[in-house]
Amino acid sequence: MTLRDEIAQLVFIPFSGASPNTRSRAYEKFLRLVRTSKVGGLILINVTSGHLVAKAEPYALATFLNRMQRLAPVPLLVGADFERGASMRVNGTTVFPHAMAFGAAGDPEFSRYEGLITAREARALGIQWVYYPVADVNNNPDNPIINIRSYGENPQQVAAQVAAFIEGAHSDPRNLVLTTAKHFPGHGDTATDTHMNLATIPADRDRLDHLELVPFRAAIAAGVDSIMTAHIAVPALAPADLPATLSPAILTGLLRKDLGFHGLVITDALDMGGVAKGFSTGEACVRALEAGADTLLMPTDPDEAIRAVAAAVVGGRLSRQRIQESVIKILSAKERLGLDRKRFVDTEAIGDLVDPPEAEEQAQQIADRAVTLVRNPTNLLPLADPDTTCFVVMPESRYSSEGIVFGQEVRKRSRATLVSLDPSLSRQDIDDAIHRLPTTCSAFVAAAFASVAANRGSVGLGGELPYAIDSIAALGKPVALVALGNPYLLRSFPQTAAYMATFSSVPPSEIAAVKALWGEIAISGHLPVSIPPFANVGDGIQTQPNRTAPGAAVSTAPPRRGQ
Repeated sequence: MTLRDEIAQLVFIPFSGASPNTRSRAYEKFLRLVRTSKVGGLILINVTSGHLVAKAEPYALATFLNRMQRLAPVPLLVGADFERGASMRVNGTTVFPHAMAFGAAGDPEFSRYEGLITAREARALGIQWVYYPVADVNNNPDNPIINIRSYGENPQQVAAQVAAFIEGAHSDPRNLVLTTAKHFPGHGDTATDTHMNLATIPADRDRLDHLELVPFRAAIAAGVDSIMTAHIAVPALAPADLPATLSPAILTGLLRKDLGFHGLVITDALDMGGVAKGFSTGEACVRALEAGADTLLMPTDPDEAIRAVAAAVVGGRLSRQRIQESVIKILSAKERLGLDRKRFVDTEAIGDLVDPPEAEEQAQQIADRAVTLVRNPTNLLPLADPDTTCFVVMPESRYSSEGIVFGQEVRKRSRATLVSLDPSLSRQDIDDAIHRLPTTCSAFVAAAFASVAANRGSVGLGGELPYAIDSIAALGKPVALVALGNPYLLRSFPQTAAYMATFSSVPPSEIAAVKALWGEIAISGHLPVSIPPFANVGDGIQTQPNRTAPGAAVSTAPPRRGQ
């Protein structure tokens, strides 16, 4: 390989999974970067079109990857943030809830099973590198970017889930993937979204050792293949304006030497504000390699990244040996994954390998087990009379599909009044909608969606939805708030008569919420985080299923190892 070829192997570029026309500009760009520039790999991302987020379709994704693999002089290594299984990026795959739901369910066997299924579906689609699990300890309720992506705030419990996922993903040698613990050295105690700005961890080394680093040590002990850096400053270890991604003290001193990690170190996306606002593309890439990173994820300009690193080698700032150390790791990983023997996706096998019925059932069971009842002093939940209860669904956007499944599940069971309010509505719109609610409502259920993906920099309710909840509460009837996503909403609405959390906004969590409201399942989850000053880690009011409710059932057995 030439020097440029070696550097290019360290660069990973984004793609959406669509299969563009071969005469399009989009295709020509991939043609140049893959065949001519010879980048080392791709990362699958979602693309936002207007107000909608588009996920990849399995067969289009596989077709595009086969085309790119055919063009690549060296097999491409393809990664994706499969944080709730492949469903985070690809339609038609098993929909697992967010990590915090696994923390609430409390059994690492569930995470081990998710690892197994995620690896199987990833390889079926042509993805070999899974950027998961999240090893961050979310001990900051105001964290706007980690939140439900974390398993919780207890470092030992997070560590157990992290290790279990890695073990599950490695359990089937026929579907081997690279796993990734992120975001090093820990992104949980921040109140800044690093997609937008540099965040800071205000912890000394002793606190890091006893909190942030605990899950990363567990990941290393479990055989994690790679660790992704965080665009956060850690003043106790490095200059206060330097992201960990660019810090030799953190990536080489702490991660390599102190923690003894010898696998791949991958940067978080280099187009994020936490790095891009302070450094040019070329400078960020050179500094990341100087710090000890092996791969450069999503530099804003891939060609400029290659040129800048090459210039740094020629000028003596980086050694050729330093580049080759990382290249050898990348090529060794490709060989270990079998890409030298089989780089193409078997498109005919996809239908039998993704979204199997038994995985759907397990994902639903996990969502069921995660439901946690935090407040219920008047025994409002499960609902005594669902037919006279009025349901208010609050999606994060008027264009979102959130709440559709929740509404369908309610309609299956009752003719109760159900309305939807979204952040685009004015106060007058909300007043009009509430005024139209029947006076016969005996109680209200507000199903509020709040995740880290919808509103960058915030995980609170958008628009005038807080006003809507306050207005409903002012009607004088008891209100049950169901948090589908961010579990900390109780802090903003302490007046609610009951509070229940699902820790995820995916459809299985919507189904689980309705089943719990009707008393069809036991409510058995425990808080994996504290909600100051209202609740502590481990809190959770336990209920038994109402045997007279339609579809009432309780399943408490976790999936068997290897199932």
